Amino acid sequence: MSLDPALRSRIESLLQANRVVLFMKGQPGMPQCGFSAKATGVLEDLGVEYAHVNVLADQEIREGIKVFGNWPTIPQLYIDGELVGGSDIIEQLSASGELSQLLGLPAPDRTPPQVTVTDAAAEKLRGALADAGNAALSLGIDARFQPRFQIAPRNENAIAVETNGLRIQFDPASARRANGITIDWVDDFRGQGLAIDNPNAPKPVQAITPAEADRQVRAGELVLVDVRPADERAIASVGVAHRTFDGGGREDLEALPKDTRLAFLCHHGGRSGQAAEEFRGRGFTHVFNVEGGIDRWAGEVDGSVPRY
Repeated sequence: MSLDPALRSRIESLLQANRVVLFMKGQPGMPQCGFSAKATGVLEDLGVEYAHVNVLADQEIREGIKVFGNWPTIPQLYIDGELVGGSDIIEQLSASGELSQLLGLPAPDRTPPQVTVTDAAAEKLRGALADAGNAALSLGIDARFQPRFQIAPRNENAIAVETNGLRIQFDPASARRANGITIDWVDDFRGQGLAIDNPNAPKPVQAITPAEADRQVRAGELVLVDVRPADERAIASVGVAHRTFDGGGREDLEALPKDTRLAFLCHHGGRSGQAAEEFRGRGFTHVFNVEGGIDRWAGEVDGSVPRY
C-alpha cells in the first residue's frame, strides 16, 4: 500500500520537529489502550520529553503511520526520525538500558531492591514455579504502584533478588518502586492471594473539609485546584488563592514537587475525586479531595458564594 505524498509529508514534518515522538491511542494523561499506557509509562519513568500524537483523533495518521514505518500496530515510538518499535520493544529496551542510550540519558540504576517474602508467600510462589522449568517470578510495579506478577524466563541480565528460595526479576523502574516491599500471602475476609506492602506507594486520597482546606490555603500549606470549567467557576468561585486546569494549568501542576500538598475542588466532590486519584497515580504523596465541593464551601465557609 502506497502512502499519499501529502500525508507522508505531514508525518515527516512531525518527526523533524520533535526528536522523540510517540504515536499512541489517547494522551499521556489518559491512554486509551493498555499498550499505549505501557509506552507512556516507560517514557515518563525515564523523565524524557516527548511529543505525542493521538491517532484516535486523526484517522489518516492512524492508518498512515502503519504504512510509513511498515509497522502494523499502535503505539509506535520514533527517536531521531527512526522507528524504535511498539510497547513490548520499548519495555525490553528500557529494561536492558538500550533505550536510555538511544535517548542520550545516563544508564538506569540497576541496584537490586530490598525485598522480603514471607514463608507463606514463598511456599505458594514456589508451588506456582514448580512446573515452569527454568523460570523466575517477574514483578512489575507501574507508575500507579499497581503490582503485576508473571512467570517469565530466567534472565541472568535482569535486575533480580534471591530471597526465601525464590528469584524475583524487575525492570529498572519497578526495582526502584519495589525497594523495601514485603510480599505476603493472605487468607482472611479479603479472600486468598498475594498482598504487597509497599512503603513507597503514595497514600490514598484523603478527604478534607472546606473549612480545613480554607485554613491551610490561607496559611500557605496547601495548593487548591478547582477542576471545574470556566463557565461553572464564573457562577461560583472560592475567595482564596487557587489554580485551575485552564491553558497549561494541568501541566504546571504535574511539574510541581511530588510532596506538594494538593486539594481538588469541584461542585460536589465527584470530579475532584477523580482528579485527585489521577494525581495520586502520578506519584503525588499528599493529595486531598474537598468534601462536598463548592456547594458545601458556600454553606460552611463563605456564604457569599452562590449555590447552583
